[in-house]
Amino acid sequence: MTHEDRVERVDDDTIESDTIESDTIESDTIESERNEPDWMRAHEALSRLAKSRAEHDYQEGRWMVCALRSGTHAHLGFASFAEYMERLFGYKPRSTEEKLRVAEALEHLPELAAALREGALCWSAARELTRVAVPENEKQWLEVARGKTGRQIEQLVSGRKPGDGPDAPAGPARHVLRFEVNAATLATFREAMAKLRRTAGESLDDDAALLLLARQVLQGPSDEGRSSYQIAVTVCERCERGFQQSQGELVEIDAATIEAAKCDAQAIGSLHTAAAHVGTADAHVGGGEPRSPRAKQSIPPATRRLVMRRHARRCVVPGCQHSRFVDVHHLHLRSEGGDHDPDRLVVLCAAHHHALHDGKLQISGTVSKGLTFTHADGSPYGRVSSPTTAVAFVKAFQALRTLGFREGETRRALAEVQERAGATQISTEGVIRRALAVLT
Repeated sequence: MTHEDRVERVDDDTIESDTIESDTIESDTIESERNEPDWMRAHEALSRLAKSRAEHDYQEGRWMVCALRSGTHAHLGFASFAEYMERLFGYKPRSTEEKLRVAEALEHLPELAAALREGALCWSAARELTRVAVPENEKQWLEVARGKTGRQIEQLVSGRKPGDGPDAPAGPARHVLRFEVNAATLATFREAMAKLRRTAGESLDDDAALLLLARQVLQGPSDEGRSSYQIAVTVCERCERGFQQSQGELVEIDAATIEAAKCDAQAIGSLHTAAAHVGTADAHVGGGEPRSPRAKQSIPPATRRLVMRRHARRCVVPGCQHSRFVDVHHLHLRSEGGDHDPDRLVVLCAAHHHALHDGKLQISGTVSKGLTFTHADGSPYGRVSSPTTAVAFVKAFQALRTLGFREGETRRALAEVQERAGATQISTEGVIRRALAVLT
């Protein structure tokens, strides 16, 4: 066998080996995807689509500008560019005008354009930023917009002029309300507005009249010092199991719901509940002699009013718009020695309140020094770095709580595990082991 034959044979073997290895890797990847839960595969697919859509939006705007300037619609016999776009994409004239505005602005904003093209910025965010950004301050606006929702960016931009920086004082913003209704609704609405103006006894513009109409519908609680709604929850003084009244039946609830209820509730003292009502033979709720069932607000009404007004009765989590049926949460848990210091009290909606006590959300800091919001894996709220790691930490949190560890100490232990692990992915078992090493 010649030297050339031997080299050729070795090369063939190497290629065959590489092919087998490649097939094995591809097989492992496919098998791994099959083993992933549906929600994780859905998240990954939607993340890819979001990035792809941002790139498509960039390319669409770029070619729209090219088509407008080259008179594509005229060459094809359309009366206007707006008609051409409506027949091609179904866009209304207003949408076409806005897309062209953004695309033309991005021609002079290379960093914003790159962020949209690479999927780091969605089109709605780019739309808002192009209202104010100029080449001299686009870096500042990109940094401020990082991690924020389109709604938050819209609020940042509102009231500012082109060329204004993020720190420039914002002027008063105006908004447009538009409804498509039938004739009966239009006539009834006009009568309602006329009645409001007569009742007010003075001339009201549309802004004042609509505000008055909305406030009459959303009367809300008459006293901000007390919870805006009441749910009867019974918590056993010995085992700390909790039960919620539901159509004459006591239904057991989870620990996260109990902790959320303890943050902002009215206590009515100790009650004796029969085992049959709870549904378990060994149920025990009250301890000692029953006390007077007089409701007592856990947070002093004056403190609750202060906290509610400070946060405008809206959930404090970035991007959340919920402002109805919200709770006040103790950052330093009452069950672990926390008091009613307003600096450590925040307003949360029911969903975020439950997520916090369930280990899926973390809030650290104080109101005066600044609050930090993160997911279970430690990544900034709104951008989950690793769904797999986030799930591992949530499961570990719940397992450690089931073992009897208190919520605060569990959070501190998991935070230490996160800090030591860094960007390394850890399994649920690994997180629990490391956390137990910290706790014990």
